[in-house]
Amino acid sequence: MTTSAVLRLLAVAAVLVSSACATSPAPAEPRSVVTLGDSVAAGAACGCDPFPALYARAQHATDVDLAQDGATAADVRAGLNGMRDELSSAAEVVIMIGANDMAGVFGQPARYATVADGVEADVAATVTTIRRGHRIPVVVLGYWNVVQDGQVAAEAYGADGVRDAGHATALVNQALRTAAERTGATFVPTEPAFHGDDGGRDPTGLLAPDGDHPNAAGQAAIAALIPPLRK
Repeated sequence: MTTSAVLRLLAVAAVLVSSACATSPAPAEPRSVVTLGDSVAAGAACGCDPFPALYARAQHATDVDLAQDGATAADVRAGLNGMRDELSSAAEVVIMIGANDMAGVFGQPARYATVADGVEADVAATVTTIRRGHRIPVVVLGYWNVVQDGQVAAEAYGADGVRDAGHATALVNQALRTAAERTGATFVPTEPAFHGDDGGRDPTGLLAPDGDHPNAAGQAAIAALIPPLRK
């Protein structure tokens, strides 16, 4: 082969390589799931991976867990400005908030409805802000209980207190469901995973020793309830 022929072949090869590089898609950025919420989402009292990490891993996504112990619905709403970068690049946002709002007035039934109304307003405003300009899917999770549950609750509250806790929890869950429906978010109840479909199952086996937070099995049960991340 002559020198000129070799040079022509090298030139063709260079063009082909350049063309392939130009048309090959860039590696996809990992999708992220941002979770906002309280100590349940933060993994308190568990010593395990909380449900945000378990869910993100199952979806082959990056876990961005911004939940904080003790947070209320108003805290999450107020903190959105400091989360702009994380939220703007999220493939999905998961919210679990409202238990601390109601736990703060537990034992004062006359205040439950007002607190539930506040949770609804704050969560609806939070979802609206997140979705403004970015049609990011948002999942709002309900609670199995806003205070202690299982054997710990039975010993601490007695039968009347357990019924009162159920009433408080039902009001928060209705507030969360309504907020989700108003804003186009998806509401996912967690009560069936802990209490069974008929509401009669003892959730102790899914709870940490404090009776308030999920253990590893409880966290896994919550993660399994969240619908698959949209592609």
